[in-house]
Amino acid sequence: MTATHETATTLESRAFQLLRTVFVIAPIAFGLDKFTNVLTDWTIYLAPWINDIVPGNAEQAMYVVGVVEIAAGFLVAVAPRIGAFVVAAWLLGIIVNLLTLGDFYDIALRDFGLFVAAVALALLATARHASERAHELDA
Repeated sequence: MTATHETATTLESRAFQLLRTVFVIAPIAFGLDKFTNVLTDWTIYLAPWINDIVPGNAEQAMYVVGVVEIAAGFLVAVAPRIGAFVVAAWLLGIIVNLLTLGDFYDIALRDFGLFVAAVALALLATARHASERAHELDA
């Protein structure tokens, strides 16, 4: 293996670890906050049309959202190849919700950036998995 290849592999590994850390911590932290509302009142971010189709009220919906986010964070921790795609899909749902709400375009744009980062993590995790499998087959 050449020095350039080793450096690229090391950088790829660092990028993977950074993204994985963010997508473990952030969903768990945001999910936990759905129960405490320390960061914000999360119910203001729920579009009325979604509130109308989910059972219960907006606060109860946020509890479910919190559980899903916590689970997604743990899934990224144990199975990043799957968990990152779950987080990306979840972020797309949040973006659609925010765009239809019409008041939080800035947050929708930020979440689009997070969506792209989650897809990048999923691609890195998929590449790592394929590389590990190829290495196992060579051994």
